[in-house]
Formats: sequence, C-alpha cells, structure tokens
Amino acid sequence: MAKSKKSEPIILITNDDDITSPGIRSLVEAVKGLGKVVVVAPDKPQSGMGHAITIGSPLRMNKVNLFGEIEAWQTSGTPVDCVKLAVDKILHRKPDICLSGINHGANHSINVIYSGTMSAAMEASIEGIPSIGFSLLDYRYEADMEPARKIVHKIVSKIMSQPVMDKHLLLNVNIPSVPYKEIKGIKVCKQAYAKYDESFDERIDPQGKRYFWLTGEFKNFDKGKDTDVWALQNNYVSVVPVQFDLTNYTLKKQLEKSKLFK
Repeated sequence: MAKSKKSEPIILITNDDDITSPGIRSLVEAVKGLGKVVVVAPDKPQSGMGHAITIGSPLRMNKVNLFGEIEAWQTSGTPVDCVKLAVDKILHRKPDICLSGINHGANHSINVIYSGTMSAAMEASIEGIPSIGFSLLDYRYEADMEPARKIVHKIVSKIMSQPVMDKHLLLNVNIPSVPYKEIKGIKVCKQAYAKYDESFDERIDPQGKRYFWLTGEFKNFDKGKDTDVWALQNNYVSVVPVQFDLTNYTLKKQLEKSKLFK
C-alpha cells in the first residue's frame, strides 16, 4: 500500500459510538500523519447494530467541524451506511484503508457478530477496501485512550507500509485496558468460542406497564491460549483476521460426501 507523495493514501474513519465519542477522536489523532483522513460517522450511538442498513427512511448527512482541518461528516445512518455514503457521495472512490473505532468496550469472541464497529469494517472489506476495527476494553466515556492510540498507530503504519495488500483484509483488533507499559505485545489469534448467557430482566415502568431489559453473564467455553479472550486476559493486544464468507467448509464436505440431499 506504499504510495508516492503525489498520491497520498486516503484513510476513511468511522465508528458506532457516534462522531463525538472520545474513541473516534483518538483514532483520528493516531493516524492523521499517515495519509489524508476523512471521517464519516453516525450522529448518534449505534452500538449493537451489526450489519444493519437503512432502507425504510431517508438518510441525512451534513459536514461538521470537529477535528480541525480534517474533513468530517455525520450521518443519520448506521455504521454500514456511513461506509456506503463515504464511498459513493463523499470520496467518489474507494479509500486506501478503512478504520473503525476506537470502540468503547470489547468486540472479541461472539461480539464481532453484533458489533457496529466491526460491521463497518466488514462492509469496507466486502467492497474491496482493506479495513481494521479497533476496540478498547473499557466502556467508560473517560477511558484512557493513550495506550490505544499508540497501538493503533503501530498497527496501521505497519499495514500501510506493505507494498501489496489483500483488498479484502479485515482485522479485528482488541486492546486491553491497562497502561501501555503493561501491554505484553500483539498476538494474532482466533476468535474464541465465548458468549453471553442471556436473560431478560422484567421490570415495571411508572405507568405500570411491563418492559424488558437484556442482561447476561459472559462465559468462555474456549480455554485455548490461541484465542482473543486469552490474549486480552493476559494483557496482549488481540488481532483476529476475519472474513465475510460464512460458509462452513468442513460441514459442506461432510454433506457432499453423505449425499444427504441427493
């Protein structure tokens, strides 16, 4: 992805926490010296939206001045909408790389399926744009983003320095919430088989009507030392290569061999 000075790489930045979140500002600060940065992000929180797109209502978009001289747009859409709008209506071309985050909270294991952060990155990858989603394991608005900024700069600069880049590259990066000096390194991992044991807490509103609040306890069923959950628990940055092809090839071969559907 190395570019000449005459062809400055374009870095598209988005997120799911909304365009005013500290995470996206930290992401901009981490990479603004690596190319021309353009921000297109939701105007309100969109966590847990997964790969949702807006089809039943109009999309709104307007330019905002939130990052100094860096071009920035906020939209009424989902994170995936933001990527689509950026390519078609703002950049009028594919960016050289798409970065999503820095998310407030974990996107390891099963979370990748629900994550708006990772769905934005996945949408870019589907369109042939190398992409990375970044998450910090700290849900607090006032989370210390300095260690994450350093990790982001390190990873993105290495990726962008590669002369040849897989256009469908898609990485899910999670960063432990510890001081930078306590981060042991960066580990390439697999996605852990871990999920939330969920239930709905039933409550009564002031009008006496029932409502439900999703709750759950996180459970890790994968005890291997090659997973993202293990890496993060041991103060490593986890990097999981992700793909949008959901085909189970092992099962496909078994079904073909069994001739179950012949």
